[in-house]
Amino acid sequence: VQLVESGGGLVQAGGSLRLSCAVSGDTFDDYAIAWFRQAPGKEREWISCFSNYDYSTYYSDFVKGRFTVSSDNAKNTVFLQMNRLKPEDTAVYYCAAHQGYSLSYHASSYTYWGQGTQVTVSS
Repeated sequence: VQLVESGGGLVQAGGSLRLSCAVSGDTFDDYAIAWFRQAPGKEREWISCFSNYDYSTYYSDFVKGRFTVSSDNAKNTVFLQMNRLKPEDTAVYYCAAHQGYSLSYHASSYTYWGQGTQVTVSS
């Protein structure tokens, strides 16, 4: 299974970006997807997880109300819409997947990872 993120970039505080995570190599519907991020000098932190089984979605408290996950199953792609971005959102953003329907906010639960995409929010 391969995951490829795209959509990162430089944006001013208050702006928006939409990240994409294209999944290939297996049946998309069989995988749970999560988003994580890692800022320089900090540990990787969980942002959101999404179930292709029942489309349930969970968010960390620091992005709830600002970030939204959606999917296009015809394109095997999951999106992370990020609104009202803050400088502290600056990080490399990763999507991750594991086969099955259980959701987890632990990075160790996910088998497959994308290469990451840089998001930089200027003040």
